[in-house]
Amino acid sequence: MKIALMVAARTDARKQARELRRKGWTYDQIAQEVGCAKSSVSLWVRDLPRPAPNFASQERAREAARTRWDPVLAEREEHRKRVKEEARAEVGQLSDRELFLVGVGLYWAEGTKDKAYARRERLVFVNSDPDMIGLFMKWLDLLDVPRAHRRLSLLIHESADVEGAEEFWAEVTGIPRSDFLKTTLKRHNPLTIRKNTGVDYHGCLVVKVAKSADLYRRVEGAWCGIVGGASRRAVEMSA
Repeated sequence: MKIALMVAARTDARKQARELRRKGWTYDQIAQEVGCAKSSVSLWVRDLPRPAPNFASQERAREAARTRWDPVLAEREEHRKRVKEEARAEVGQLSDRELFLVGVGLYWAEGTKDKAYARRERLVFVNSDPDMIGLFMKWLDLLDVPRAHRRLSLLIHESADVEGAEEFWAEVTGIPRSDFLKTTLKRHNPLTIRKNTGVDYHGCLVVKVAKSADLYRRVEGAWCGIVGGASRRAVEMSA
């Protein structure tokens, strides 16, 4: 008798599950309503066509998510901006010495370095970030590098707005396009999926400093001084 009741209950649950599935209910919803395992629901209704997506329900779910997360994301963005602004304000005005040291670190991270097997004692700086280029140019001003010794050229994909990019870098550097060296075009490879596209893509600017061997040696020496100074400071702080 008990087994018969169990079979009848399972039959009723299967019938109810199939009816709910025809109404477009999901496996999770059916399992919760009927009070059975999701695997059982899947077995009972697998021959039925999959219900069409309920776009209205999906939009309501997205709207509920936006209502829940928008205030959280707004607070995070406000916090992000506040931290950045506080850090910017802490820096304040740079002294000549601070700008010199920042420029040395910038060059040693992004500029061309001399190698024992390939002598390159000449300042060559390549970057696509206008702030980096602008800072590098101010650093050259600090070092009294004549504008005539600054040789600029553009490296850019051939499919980009070359003329617009040249105008962009001329504005960033304060050096007219007419003084730029010949632009180098990178050939397009159709197999490559490029992400550096759109109106914000201006290629890379190459800044070569003529007659800069002694200046390069000074930069390399200053970098060694920075590394040594940081090491000594660490030793002193641990003593």
